[in-house]
Amino acid sequence: MVISVHAFPWDVLGDGPGFVERFARTGADAVTLAVSYHSTRAATPLHPSRRLVDARHAALYRPVREQAWAGRRLVPQGPDWTSADAAGEAAEILRAAGIGVNAWIVLAHNTRLGLAHPDLSVRNCFGERYPYALCPAQPEVREHCATLAAEALRDLPVSGVSLESAGQMGVAHIGCHEKTDGAFPPPVQRALSVCCCAACAASWTAAGLDPEQVVAALREAVRTAAWLPDDLASTLLAARRSATAALLSAVLNAVREQAPDAPVTLHGHPDPWAAGPSPGLDPALLPQVDNVLVPCWPTDPATAGLVSALADRTTVDAYVTVLPPAHPDDLSAHVARLREAGATRLSLYHLGLAGADRQPLLATLTKEFRG
Repeated sequence: MVISVHAFPWDVLGDGPGFVERFARTGADAVTLAVSYHSTRAATPLHPSRRLVDARHAALYRPVREQAWAGRRLVPQGPDWTSADAAGEAAEILRAAGIGVNAWIVLAHNTRLGLAHPDLSVRNCFGERYPYALCPAQPEVREHCATLAAEALRDLPVSGVSLESAGQMGVAHIGCHEKTDGAFPPPVQRALSVCCCAACAASWTAAGLDPEQVVAALREAVRTAAWLPDDLASTLLAARRSATAALLSAVLNAVREQAPDAPVTLHGHPDPWAAGPSPGLDPALLPQVDNVLVPCWPTDPATAGLVSALADRTTVDAYVTVLPPAHPDDLSAHVARLREAGATRLSLYHLGLAGADRQPLLATLTKEFRG
């Protein structure tokens, strides 16, 4: 069994000895370190010199080399709230302490780029843009994600690679004082997560559909909360899967060129229509990666079903948070159910965000998962 804990570069920088000691107490095998990440406002409750980091926009925490991005519209931005090679510096500290480092790379989730280039972002059936979501059907987006992965890993020795948002982002987005939670039932969320951008519409046309009729059908699904006819839904899902497969293929080629021996973990969901950081999985893509990281933050028994849905087809890495609203009393039974459902890897969120009261849970869950 392999167990990792997640962290941001700023959790390590300025607190190397303290972070290393906290990691040792968890008993985990590696740190999954953010190398490319979306905007966030992060707590640092145990850091000796700060309590918050305001990462105002998505950033590449490696040097942004002009020669790698020349002539492209989609260019990542470096951070001004930490050093330009924060991930490289943090990884060096961890490796010097004998700690394995997995590169955590967020791919198609970038609000700054979506706002700057709205034509490359997801557009719903009402013509509303999701600026945080770059659409995988766009060739420029796929090229961007592949280059991003390559630059994230350039000259960075890693034990593994973890790919987040390698596919369709949807209507649900936790951020910017979100006021949509609970507003839409599942069929409506699904319909509002179908991208209707020019590239997606072109793929529908190639499949024999009329884009105007597709948009009308999606709007009707939103109004009635009734899902699409099976044949139409199948064609739309096939188009989404094709775009995701093209994006993943380009990214994996870049990853394996830079880190040929590193196992690859893909954030994914067994629901084929899932949209978000862990997008719906096409079973045909499973042989291309080594592990699938399944979102298991809710501690109710139903979450184990996400693991069992994939456990017979791939190596499942259960993604568990020790942060609120997860209740400490529920976590041990939750992790035991995930292991019984077939998870053989465990990823714990989050060594940097967890306060002193939650730190012991990381060690407890590591020990209990190993049995």
